[in-house]
Amino acid sequence: MSMGMLQLQSDDKSGKLYIVGTGPGGAAWMTGRAAEAIREAEYVIGNAFYLEQIEALLEGKTVIRSSMGKEVERARRCIDLAREHRVAMVSGGDPGVYGMAGIVLEVLEGSDAAVEVEVVPGVTAACAGASLLGSPLTGDHVTLSLSDLLTPWEEIEHRLDCAFAMGVPVALYNPKSRGRPENLSCALAIALRHASPETPIGLVRNACREGEATSVTTLGALAADTSAVDMHTVVFVGGKETVPTKNGGMLTPRGYRRKYVY
Repeated sequence: MSMGMLQLQSDDKSGKLYIVGTGPGGAAWMTGRAAEAIREAEYVIGNAFYLEQIEALLEGKTVIRSSMGKEVERARRCIDLAREHRVAMVSGGDPGVYGMAGIVLEVLEGSDAAVEVEVVPGVTAACAGASLLGSPLTGDHVTLSLSDLLTPWEEIEHRLDCAFAMGVPVALYNPKSRGRPENLSCALAIALRHASPETPIGLVRNACREGEATSVTTLGALAADTSAVDMHTVVFVGGKETVPTKNGGMLTPRGYRRKYVY
């Protein structure tokens, strides 16, 4: 199974599976290679929400739309089609960061299919959201999901405790939903064991797509009221060196000021 960037001849009709990261929003936020992979595909499969973001690239393709909770079914379908066709499985953000690459490769490992695969990276939500705030993830940082659908909450709590104990910035995915309204509050309570209530926190909702909104608050303020956060929000908890900026964003210095005078 090849994971590299392969040049395909236009008359090559063999099957291939592209697992494509579409980035945070529409086609403008995709890499050139991601758009090229979709153009090369005969079939495009993905969650209906992410397919809507790249509608302009889907003309002439056989499009198979799916919904949340159908990830394994989607993975099996794209593997079966890729035996003889060029198939693009699209995944919002980066397919290897809480995306479809892991699921597809796991299913493929358990099958008898000999399918050529190319994983095409994309801009993940943490990178997109950080860019809108300034530079909160400049150096070492941690990305954690608060979704306990596949990971026991006890394990998530342990990881949160370790992350906040390090004093580095932490980006929280899937912070809050109707099914798990208290997970964010629990995470912030853990953060308060290690960090000051004045620690800056950035909230980015719908990064790089319609409805985009950003704000900067503090750990103490957000712990007192999490109503501004939903599943479309990434929460950036500052590290021990993170500061709010003059333009209303966040910055985590990497240490140049200690080394250079400016």
